[in-house]
Amino acid sequence: MRRFLTDPSQARYRRAWLLLLLFTVVLLGIGIGLRDPWPADEPRFALNALEMLRTGQFWFPHRGGELYPDKPPVFMWASALSIWLTGSVRWGFLIPTTLAGVGTLLLVVDLCRRLHGRRVALLSGLALLTAFQFVLQAKTAQIDMMLTFFTTLASYGLLRHALLGPDRCWWLIGWAAMGLGIITKGVGILPLTLLPAWLWMGYLGDFRKNARGKITRITLKDAIRGIGVMLLCVAAWAVPMVLMATWGDDPSLAAYRDNILFKQTGQRYADSWAHLEPWYYYLVKVLPWAWMPLILAFPWAIPAWWRRLRRSDARIWLPLSSVVLIVTFFSLSPGKRGVYMLPTVPLLVLAMAPLLPGLIARKRLHWLGFGLLALLGGLLLIAGILGLAGLPALTKIAERHAVSPWAWWIVIGAVAVGLLVVMRPRRGLWALGSWLAVFWISWSTWGYALQDHARSPRDMMAEVESITGAGAWLALPDYDEEFLLQSRQPSIQFGDKTPAQDQLLRAFAWLQQDDSRWMFAMKRQAEDYACIDQTRIHDMGIQNGDAWWLVPATAVGECRGDEAAAPIFVAPTTLPDETGSAPRV
Repeated sequence: MRRFLTDPSQARYRRAWLLLLLFTVVLLGIGIGLRDPWPADEPRFALNALEMLRTGQFWFPHRGGELYPDKPPVFMWASALSIWLTGSVRWGFLIPTTLAGVGTLLLVVDLCRRLHGRRVALLSGLALLTAFQFVLQAKTAQIDMMLTFFTTLASYGLLRHALLGPDRCWWLIGWAAMGLGIITKGVGILPLTLLPAWLWMGYLGDFRKNARGKITRITLKDAIRGIGVMLLCVAAWAVPMVLMATWGDDPSLAAYRDNILFKQTGQRYADSWAHLEPWYYYLVKVLPWAWMPLILAFPWAIPAWWRRLRRSDARIWLPLSSVVLIVTFFSLSPGKRGVYMLPTVPLLVLAMAPLLPGLIARKRLHWLGFGLLALLGGLLLIAGILGLAGLPALTKIAERHAVSPWAWWIVIGAVAVGLLVVMRPRRGLWALGSWLAVFWISWSTWGYALQDHARSPRDMMAEVESITGAGAWLALPDYDEEFLLQSRQPSIQFGDKTPAQDQLLRAFAWLQQDDSRWMFAMKRQAEDYACIDQTRIHDMGIQNGDAWWLVPATAVGECRGDEAAAPIFVAPTTLPDETGSAPRV
């Protein structure tokens, strides 16, 4: 790779490109099959996929036997397909996001090659792989990585038409990708943030030449065709869903239709009811780490961007303006989550791409990379040593989370020190990049092994089954999705939106109907009821930060129940495989 930077011949480019692709697949894919879905979101989407496979209902996602209207189904379809192909939740649930991450990188590298040449293309791929949030989300089974793939594909299509066109085929592919993004997660229209700068440059008649010619104008006919293609892709799911919900005899489907079309789109953005944060949340609490270490280059990148913007370089104007508009768009909504910034990362790399050869030659930037590595590696090394020595504060944290990562932290901290000594400040960026690769590989192997027992209740639910018996019915009031996912026996729940107190009262009524039934509940909720005979309960210990009780029906004989609503039956969705270590369909 390094020799290519001084000799960008076609043969060397191909070898360097294959090396980058192999490295990307290993870096993003390592760890698949080594852990279960972790909360908060991964067990939910795994449940969606498993219930699709069990019931054959793919148009209306379900979770725990209830309709799940929070998100459209494309990501659940991808998860169901990968779980079906592998025959295992543990092997299949991470594959869609891994492939989305690899696909996003391929699009960024290819567009940079066409716009800026081979050397910049390879550097852009390396830059994207250093972005902390990008790699983290490619290793997390959340919907946002797939959304980012579709938004990047849409941006790729629009930018090829704008900067390398006219290319109406890619223009329409871009709009199709937006449609797929919408039915993945409603904000699939984010690539439209490219249009204001594009139209503004056209309005001013400023069509300065780029690497391949003049920027392409947007015609009314092209706009109509693009919008039509996007709507057709959305309609592929939305029309059958609306027809079945409207003309069917199940009122819950109509409620699902209204919820996902209105509440989960406009109302969620304008009047959010969760994750409420101030307008500066992303600028202060998210972007500094999400864009790290790319953000280290901003002292040099911002003046360079300004010079290129003054020259009306559309290759900078379009992706950079899109980043600014996306950050602004999400900052205006009261509901905010850090993952909402993920689609900005590929666009940021596209905007930085032509600057990368000059940036990696900056000595002070290498010093910043050296300093960041010294800070991260030093903190981990010191924390690991103090934790191993039994520092009370760290010991308390380890006990709370049931994880003792001291040896791991010492090793990766020592690796950081070794890289600092060998590469020294003049190659600080390369030292930082190398350490990040070591960190992510160790995170996906050693880190998974350390954390899985604490973040997945697989072992606890296997113990529950051994106590109750495989055929015993289990109530899960106010359930956490990871417990329902790992349940090995017939289970029921009492409505995800039902208040926790009401769920417990319904569980009491259900338990009193049959002495062979059991309840699995959080200790902090169940211990408030004096009617529970605590001499008969099984204390299951702590899992995911809460203490849990396994309560037999005979221990709630004096409790006053509530039969206001029937419980929701949830068939067991997973079974242990031959080794007992991985859930299977």
